[in-house]
Amino acid sequence: MGISRSSRYKRAATGAAPSPYRKKRQHEAGRQPAMTKLGAKRIHPVRTRGGNQKHRALRLESGNYAWGSEHTTRKTRIIGVVYNATNNELVRTNTLVKGCIVQIDAAPFRQWYEAHYGQAVVKKGRSKEQLAAVATEADKGSNHVKRTLADRQKEAKVDPLLESQFAAGRLYACIASRPGQSGRADGYILEGKELEFYVRRLRSSKAKHAA
Repeated sequence: MGISRSSRYKRAATGAAPSPYRKKRQHEAGRQPAMTKLGAKRIHPVRTRGGNQKHRALRLESGNYAWGSEHTTRKTRIIGVVYNATNNELVRTNTLVKGCIVQIDAAPFRQWYEAHYGQAVVKKGRSKEQLAAVATEADKGSNHVKRTLADRQKEAKVDPLLESQFAAGRLYACIASRPGQSGRADGYILEGKELEFYVRRLRSSKAKHAA
């Protein structure tokens, strides 16, 4: 019969079955889920109603992620899926869907931060040579650039939870786009209360599996 998006088959809150006043229609048809996985980029164009197109992502390996508090966005590599509220099977199979929590490479954001503020985003785990290189790069500019960096450094604050992630080289992010519809896995870095919530969830799930 095929996949249908109509709701005529759904029962009422009282349990009453609806009367089948007509059969399925073509405009109510659905399609198989994309089940986008991690891997070398593979996107299939799909013709849709009205001659329009959807971009069905079958494999993706990177996306554009926004760092909200710093008002910057960078393209970065997706490392893996760590949490999905709907189904743990989607975590095990590294399936990319809207709303899932992934780990992304922190390097592009670390490089931007060090260039923008002229100081290391996190000192722990970095060698003296690396820290000296960041300071040297900041001293190369003109006096105007140095004054600008000094003003920026007064307001340069990073969430302690984010700092620990930068030290590990991986950030938690949420996918906000729909990979099976748009062919992209874009999203935003988790911060504040939202980050605290997902860190708690991940810790509790790890403890549950360890027990």
